[in-house]
Amino acid sequence: MSGTLVTRFAPSPTGFLHIGGARTALFNWLYARHHGGRMLLRIEDTDRERSTQAAIAAIVEGLKWLGLDWDGETVFQFARAARHAEAALSLVTTGNAYLCYASKEELDEMRETAKREGRPLRYDGRWRERDSKDAPPGVKPVIRLKAPTDGETVVEDMVQGPVTWQNKDLDDLVLLRSDGTPTYMLAVVVDDHDMGITDIIRGDDHLTNAARQTQIYRAFGWEVPRMAHIPLIHGPDGAKLSKRHGALGVDAYRALGYLPAALRNYLVRLGWSHGDQEVFSTREMIEVFDLKAVGRSPARFDFAKLENLNGLYIRETPDRELLKAIEDILPEAGPARGAPTAFDDAVRARLLAAMPGLKERAKTLIELIDGAYYIYAERPLAPDDKAKALLTPAGIETLAKVEAELEGIPEEWTSAQLEEAVRGFAEREGMKLGQVAQPLRAALTGRATSPGLFDVMVVLGREECLARIKDVIAKL
Repeated sequence: MSGTLVTRFAPSPTGFLHIGGARTALFNWLYARHHGGRMLLRIEDTDRERSTQAAIAAIVEGLKWLGLDWDGETVFQFARAARHAEAALSLVTTGNAYLCYASKEELDEMRETAKREGRPLRYDGRWRERDSKDAPPGVKPVIRLKAPTDGETVVEDMVQGPVTWQNKDLDDLVLLRSDGTPTYMLAVVVDDHDMGITDIIRGDDHLTNAARQTQIYRAFGWEVPRMAHIPLIHGPDGAKLSKRHGALGVDAYRALGYLPAALRNYLVRLGWSHGDQEVFSTREMIEVFDLKAVGRSPARFDFAKLENLNGLYIRETPDRELLKAIEDILPEAGPARGAPTAFDDAVRARLLAAMPGLKERAKTLIELIDGAYYIYAERPLAPDDKAKALLTPAGIETLAKVEAELEGIPEEWTSAQLEEAVRGFAEREGMKLGQVAQPLRAALTGRATSPGLFDVMVVLGREECLARIKDVIAKL
């Protein structure tokens, strides 16, 4: 093939953008960008009962969130049904397809015979050479491909290597149903041809389809695209990734607080490698991505590995970008964690000041939201159980004393100044620093753990800190 390389991502809109589909889209996108080509998007919405607008929106939003843009307008397969029917009829005209009038009863009988004889069902070709003048009255025909009956069909797969099927094992498949609607096999081939697709990259569950589609291409006299069938993604237990393994849709990973760049980086390493390198910028991915480095074995999804990688990306993301990412998921993630659905300017300013400390500890945006509880929590704070355990009578007594110490420190608090004051207080009282810092942290954050205590105090500011201490003393 010559000219511009063109790939496509062609999901069925029957649900969310599956994590396996997202990786397929990513591989197509990287391959096209690496070769200076184009990636197109086709929504295969011919299953009218299961295809929904909500699923189409979820797929489009999922791709956009992952940063995978496509070229040109989105193609909708169902809208091209007339073109598919026209193409099937043209094959009848050239003698590469034929009208089949086999009744439902005849097909049922073929099925029962095959079952009884312990062999796979294959249409026996009874209308292959018959004239339509012999058609029984009242039966609407289907159009079947006149497939080759001897020799073999070979797909030179760019991942799996050469894959061969004996033509005697492939029967005359239906191209156009009796109601005039196209089958998946026909629609895919006609669409790929009309869209100028040069390279098809998809899951290896489509490998058998490759033989059928190759035969259809040849019946039309069209050039067969290059094909690459990538292995599926399995769960940590080696079984095909399913609901019991956890989140399946890209939208779920967004809601769980993963960054798109981190998920993109993780997905590219599922079944593909470039030496021992684990972390890739988008530019690096495009520069080095090659189908030759895609393995043939199923990749295993490791949630812990994704989480660690996400933590790395969080630490490397500029603070303002992280704040925006948090605010993007707040409407859905905030209320369940005691957070608002939106931050005001005062909270935003505090969050930005606290972000360097917060992001060192977090592996997801959800953990960032949880870690920032002390910033957006409304007074009086509701301490969790671990924080309550630190607010003993002795702890409250210590808080009352340290409050007086803090009252004497001027308005502009610094971390060093606060540490010096609290350490000095602990020494004078004959206490360890932790005996002072732990109840102080519980009073200020409502939690037993937090970013550095003195950094927390600087972020909250003098008035808020003193007010929160007073709240706890008054309550307990």
